[in-house]
Amino acid sequence: MADNKTLATALDATQYIGVVVGNEQYGIDIKFIDNIVKMQRITRVPKAQPYFYGVINIRGEIIPVMSLRIKFGKEPDVFDNKTRILIIKPEQQAAVGFIVDEVKEVINLMDDEIERAGSASPNDTNSYIFGVGKHDEGLISLLSIAAVISEKETAKE
Repeated sequence: MADNKTLATALDATQYIGVVVGNEQYGIDIKFIDNIVKMQRITRVPKAQPYFYGVINIRGEIIPVMSLRIKFGKEPDVFDNKTRILIIKPEQQAAVGFIVDEVKEVINLMDDEIERAGSASPNDTNSYIFGVGKHDEGLISLLSIAAVISEKETAKE
């Protein structure tokens, strides 16, 4: 009987990929992640936002790549063998790549383990976070993919 309860709990949980950006840990809903690739050559695009590094070619698809560090107002990226590009595919939108310092693990969170974030000013990093999850005696900020991407699209001129 305990096995059925464990299975039901696992089915009710939402899975997040834990990533590191700067000295912070964030969670990204696994349903939005299409691929995780090693850092590669990025082709610059003129007159782009400072956090928009350029584009990469993944299996014939051209994907814009952005730095979450710069987007969040942190120090510039330092690329090493742990740096990854997460290919994010939101519903009804084109794919975009997020550069992260490291991909950690898959995290299962139940709704009662997530504290919903309050409203924040649009220029605040917290405007990209929809909640905070309680995980392994620590906290993980859960990114709102729509908030991160929508500002990217409206900020382009």
